[in-house]
Amino acid sequence: QVQLVESGGGLVQAGGSLRLSCAASGNIFSINAMGWYRQAPGKERELVAIISREGTIISYADSVKGRSTISRDNAKNTVYLQMNSLKPEDTAVYYCYAFVTSRGTSYDVWGPGTQVTVSS
Repeated sequence: QVQLVESGGGLVQAGGSLRLSCAASGNIFSINAMGWYRQAPGKERELVAIISREGTIISYADSVKGRSTISRDNAKNTVYLQMNSLKPEDTAVYYCYAFVTSRGTSYDVWGPGTQVTVSS
Protein backbone atom coordinates (compact mmCIF):
# COMPACT_ATOMS: atom_id res chain seq x y z
CA GLN A 1 0.00 0.00 0.00
CA VAL A 2 1.11 3.55 -0.78
CA GLN A 3 -0.27 6.64 0.91
CA LEU A 4 0.12 10.22 -0.31
CA VAL A 5 -0.32 13.40 1.70
CA GLU A 6 -0.21 16.86 0.17
CA SER A 7 0.74 20.12 1.85
CA GLY A 8 1.47 23.71 0.87
CA GLY A 9 -1.87 24.84 -0.49
CA GLY A 10 -3.51 28.07 0.57
CA LEU A 11 -4.68 31.50 -0.46
CA VAL A 12 -2.40 33.66 -2.57
CA GLN A 13 -2.80 36.79 -4.64
CA ALA A 14 -2.52 36.72 -8.39
CA GLY A 15 1.10 36.87 -9.43
CA GLY A 16 2.23 35.09 -6.29
CA SER A 17 3.86 31.71 -5.79
CA LEU A 18 3.16 28.50 -3.94
CA ARG A 19 5.11 25.31 -3.45
CA LEU A 20 3.12 22.14 -3.03
CA SER A 21 4.64 19.07 -1.47
CA CYS A 22 3.48 15.46 -1.48
CA ALA A 23 4.99 12.90 0.84
CA ALA A 24 4.64 9.23 0.07
CA SER A 25 4.69 6.45 2.62
CA GLY A 26 4.17 2.72 2.67
CA ASN A 27 5.51 0.54 -0.14
CA ILE A 28 7.49 3.38 -1.69
CA PHE A 29 9.68 1.08 -3.78
CA SER A 30 6.67 0.32 -5.95
CA ILE A 31 6.17 3.96 -6.94
CA ASN A 32 6.92 4.83 -10.55
CA ALA A 33 5.73 8.14 -11.99
CA MET A 34 4.36 10.83 -9.71
CA GLY A 35 2.51 13.97 -10.53
CA TRP A 36 -0.08 16.59 -9.80
CA TYR A 37 -3.63 16.92 -11.00
CA ARG A 38 -6.16 19.61 -10.22
CA GLN A 39 -9.92 19.96 -10.24
CA ALA A 40 -11.74 23.26 -10.26
CA PRO A 41 -15.42 23.54 -9.30
CA GLY A 42 -17.63 22.24 -12.08
CA LYS A 43 -14.69 20.97 -14.10
CA GLU A 44 -13.04 17.61 -14.65
CA ARG A 45 -9.80 16.66 -13.00
CA GLU A 46 -6.88 17.57 -15.24
CA LEU A 47 -3.19 16.79 -15.34
CA VAL A 48 -0.91 19.62 -14.21
CA ALA A 49 2.50 17.96 -14.31
CA ILE A 50 4.02 14.51 -14.12
CA ILE A 51 7.55 13.23 -13.54
CA SER A 52 9.11 9.82 -14.08
CA ARG A 53 10.70 7.77 -11.33
CA GLU A 54 14.22 9.04 -12.00
CA GLY A 55 13.07 12.51 -12.98
CA THR A 56 14.25 12.15 -16.55
CA ILE A 57 10.83 12.51 -18.17
CA ILE A 58 8.67 15.51 -17.27
CA SER A 59 5.50 16.80 -18.82
CA TYR A 60 3.37 19.86 -18.10
CA ALA A 61 -0.07 20.99 -19.07
CA ASP A 62 0.06 23.87 -21.52
CA SER A 63 -1.81 26.04 -19.02
CA VAL A 64 1.06 25.91 -16.50
CA LYS A 65 4.06 25.43 -18.77
CA GLY A 66 6.70 28.07 -18.07
CA ARG A 67 5.13 28.96 -14.72
CA SER A 68 5.47 25.68 -12.84
CA THR A 69 8.23 23.24 -12.01
CA ILE A 70 7.77 19.67 -10.83
CA SER A 71 10.54 17.85 -9.03
CA ARG A 72 10.98 14.85 -6.79
CA ASP A 73 13.37 13.79 -4.07
CA ASN A 74 13.34 10.01 -3.92
CA ALA A 75 15.46 10.04 -0.77
CA LYS A 76 12.61 11.90 0.94
CA ASN A 77 9.84 10.13 -0.98
CA THR A 78 8.46 13.53 -1.88
CA VAL A 79 7.32 15.26 -5.05
CA TYR A 80 7.04 19.02 -5.32
CA LEU A 81 5.21 21.49 -7.51
CA GLN A 82 6.54 25.02 -7.58
CA MET A 83 3.96 27.36 -9.06
CA ASN A 84 4.81 30.95 -9.98
CA SER A 85 2.88 33.81 -11.55
CA LEU A 86 -0.33 32.29 -10.26
CA LYS A 87 -3.60 33.27 -11.89
CA PRO A 88 -7.17 33.12 -10.59
CA GLU A 89 -7.82 30.29 -13.05
CA ASP A 90 -5.25 28.20 -11.17
CA THR A 91 -7.74 28.00 -8.31
CA ALA A 92 -8.54 24.34 -7.71
CA VAL A 93 -8.02 21.39 -5.45
CA TYR A 94 -4.63 19.94 -6.27
CA TYR A 95 -4.17 16.19 -5.99
CA CYS A 96 -0.94 14.30 -5.74
CA TYR A 97 -0.76 11.19 -7.92
CA ALA A 98 1.43 8.11 -8.03
CA PHE A 99 1.54 5.23 -10.48
CA VAL A 100 2.33 2.12 -8.52
CA THR A 101 3.42 -1.33 -9.61
CA SER A 102 3.32 -4.09 -7.04
CA ARG A 103 3.22 -7.90 -7.43
CA GLY A 104 2.59 -7.63 -11.14
CA THR A 105 -0.32 -5.22 -10.74
CA SER A 106 -0.31 -1.54 -11.62
CA TYR A 107 -2.69 1.00 -10.14
CA ASP A 108 -3.16 4.68 -9.39
CA VAL A 109 -2.90 6.22 -5.94
CA TRP A 110 -4.29 9.64 -5.04
CA GLY A 111 -3.76 12.00 -2.16
CA PRO A 112 -6.74 13.65 -0.42
CA GLY A 113 -6.02 16.98 -2.13
CA THR A 114 -5.02 20.47 -1.06
CA GLN A 115 -6.91 23.64 -1.90
CA VAL A 116 -5.19 26.40 -3.85
CA THR A 117 -7.06 29.68 -4.12
CA VAL A 118 -5.71 32.58 -6.18
CA SER A 119 -7.40 35.92 -5.61
CA SER A 120 -7.49 38.61 -8.27
